[in-house]
Amino acid sequence: MPRPSVKEKLVEYAESVFRRKGFNGASVQDITSAAGVPKGSFYNHFQSKQELAAEIVRRYCDATDFSMLDAGGGREHTALERIRAHFAVQAERTRATGVGYGCLLVTMASDSPTTGEEVRSAVQEGFDGWTCALATLIERGQHTGEISSVRPARDLAAFLIDTFEGGALRGKATDDHSASILALDIALDALRA
Repeated sequence: MPRPSVKEKLVEYAESVFRRKGFNGASVQDITSAAGVPKGSFYNHFQSKQELAAEIVRRYCDATDFSMLDAGGGREHTALERIRAHFAVQAERTRATGVGYGCLLVTMASDSPTTGEEVRSAVQEGFDGWTCALATLIERGQHTGEISSVRPARDLAAFLIDTFEGGALRGKATDDHSASILALDIALDALRA
């Protein structure tokens, strides 16, 4: 079994450090210590902490499971059921990494005013991709009459993400892993046509 590269160790351990400390609270020394590599090796792989953080955000977003939202997934379920199933997977992902640390995307978003353009852009791309994937399914639900058409699908998708992530922030503060799904269920009820 090949040993992980120094770069992969930095990426793997930096995600945990960023989750615990946020972007601004995490130092390069914290990251290299967690990864068990010399501090100088960091700069062999990344020009800055911002570059590493953007890489982690992109990888986190790329690993998001959109299978319930795509055109072929879950046809036996309604659009609202598929949306809820998607968010349940996201809630489990957050629970598995520690509710107290919350969603990496939100952690980085909350620090984005001071993280630099590279991280802010990666976070924005992550939210845009998520919104687009949700909006496609919401639009189909609007066409079938299942989901209210009073607002554009993209606005509703952003609303659902904001509601879910707001619940996740509450869960982070209260150590309640069900807060994000409870908030989402209320929002989904409001979207019914």
